[in-house]
Amino acid sequence: MDADGRSPRDGRFIENIGTYNPTKATDNFKVDLERAKHWISKGAQPSDTVRSFLKKAEKAAKLAQKKPSTQTAATAKRPTQATGN
Repeated sequence: MDADGRSPRDGRFIENIGTYNPTKATDNFKVDLERAKHWISKGAQPSDTVRSFLKKAEKAAKLAQKKPSTQTAATAKRPTQATGN
């Protein structure tokens, strides 16, 4: 979430760029990294907590890019042939 620092904590926000669910043990936040980078380039200052979320999200994005496909040509699912029962 991108909020004007002059607004109250629960006040108006400029753009919603992510969510956080503290009740989930894993995968408890989602963030639009491109929009976060945009707002940081415009002078936004993320809190320490948001900064840690951004680091985790960047690390996950890098791992997702590096991770090769789990299916290769040899292990790809082949279409099943219909049987004439």
